Amino acid sequence: MDLLKKVKNILLEILDISIDEIKENSYIVRDLDMESIDFLELAVSINSEFNINVSDDDIFLRTLRESLIMAKEAKDISEEKFLKEKYPHLSCARIDEILENVDMGPVLKVADLISYIKWQYESKK
Repeated sequence: MDLLKKVKNILLEILDISIDEIKENSYIVRDLDMESIDFLELAVSINSEFNINVSDDDIFLRTLRESLIMAKEAKDISEEKFLKEKYPHLSCARIDEILENVDMGPVLKVADLISYIKWQYESKK
């Protein structure tokens, strides 16, 4: 199954952009200009296409900034470890990248959606 192709097709149906604009490393908001209303449609489409339970907070990293605040307040756990526990579908390298770029705006990438879908499939096994 080519997850990237399927996710691209879902994004094409939601956004008014060309397929060439959608790359695995494209930022969903920063590069593809997705708006908050589009996220609902994206969640429904992913749920339908892949038959997985979509948690908006997890797949869209909605509570990422609040999680970082909680990690800083806890002081007994690093931000990296806290985020890895909160978002097990993200690799350690991706979490490090997010932490480096969090001040630049929304950090969700197409690759993060794919990682979440893969993680959901593996969880079903």
